[in-house]
Amino acid sequence: MDLFSFFSRKPSSKDVAKDRLKLVLIHDRVNCSTQVLEMLKTDIIRVISNYMEIDEEELDIQITQTETDGTNGSVPMLYANIPIKSMRKVQM
Repeated sequence: MDLFSFFSRKPSSKDVAKDRLKLVLIHDRVNCSTQVLEMLKTDIIRVISNYMEIDEEELDIQITQTETDGTNGSVPMLYANIPIKSMRKVQM
């Protein structure tokens, strides 16, 4: 078995559907509609763009579930992967 082929295999449609369903359920639990997530994404882009140039095409912002160390079980988590092209000079 080729190690690289193991990591590069495409997920099955069942796995993709399962992940999408998880995302829908998470958004429902956090009471975060698609519109709210888009507004949040726009605000994050606006604020971060004051300080750095970012790649908006590769931007990835999601709400996911994560396990906590305490007794809360799993909690919602805001995940943001924001590629930075360059830093801006900020006037102080």
